[in-house]
Formats: sequence, structure tokens, C-alpha cells
Amino acid sequence: MYLAHSLISDSKQQHSRQPLILAVEDNDDNLLLISYALESLGCQFICQSDSSSTCLVAKEYQPDLIMLDILLPSLSGIEVVRYLKKDSLTHKIPVLAVTALATREDKERILKAGFDDYISKPFLIEDLETVVRRLLGGKLEPCSNDERLKSEG
Repeated sequence: MYLAHSLISDSKQQHSRQPLILAVEDNDDNLLLISYALESLGCQFICQSDSSSTCLVAKEYQPDLIMLDILLPSLSGIEVVRYLKKDSLTHKIPVLAVTALATREDKERILKAGFDDYISKPFLIEDLETVVRRLLGGKLEPCSNDERLKSEG
């Protein structure tokens, strides 16, 4: 498996398992910004600058969320998300498009391809954090499971 362009965060473990996010972005500055946002949220993350091994990494690590650029040098984000959504091991993992393609037509095409949500570059870190929190469905706050149990019980 080709992982030469991957970086796996070395965050300290908390009492509960931190969400794991796979971020695929070919621009180093954008990847740094994404990793900063994920670290501030308390997430573990795997960063890749090449999409050629994204599906293999997703199968092996089973991330809680995949953040995927659309315009990538090897496989496009559209191609990658189609593979992910067809595979039984990865089809339930939410995938967020993080892209410079910003027209309404682009957004519709991207969401129709299988992405669960979309954010256009440049973005504010706060906006990215909001989308990530929504897609993680409460996995960030350790108390969210306790609150859910109380409301169900």
C-alpha cells in the first residue's frame, strides 16, 4: 500500500475514542489549515496529498469522516467518492467535499456523485468545524452519548 504522502496525527488519547478523519488535499497550505482545524476539534486525522491510496486507507482505518478535495492529480474526488460509496466497507462513511469548485451547478454535481456535504474554498475555519461537527453526528463531545441515552431512556 502506498502511504508515502500520508501523515497520521499523533494526538493524545482522551477517555473516549477521538473521531478519526481522513483528509485528502493536494495543496500543502490547505492541508495544514485542515489539520489545524481538526486538531482544534480534538480529532485524530490522516492527511494525504495523493488520492491514489485513499480507498485502501479508508478500508483499513475506517475513519469517522473523509474530507476530500475534488481536483486531485491522480484520481479526482468524484472518482474516489464513487468507489467509496460502492464498497461495502466504506459506503457508510460520510464524505465531505472540500473544493474550489463553487458554482451551484458544481455543488449539485458533487452532491449527486455521492458526497454527504460540501464546503467551498476558501473557507473559514469556523465554517469547516461546523460542517465537520454535523457530519460526525455528536462523536466529538464525550458527553453527547450520555445525553442521548438520557433522552432515549
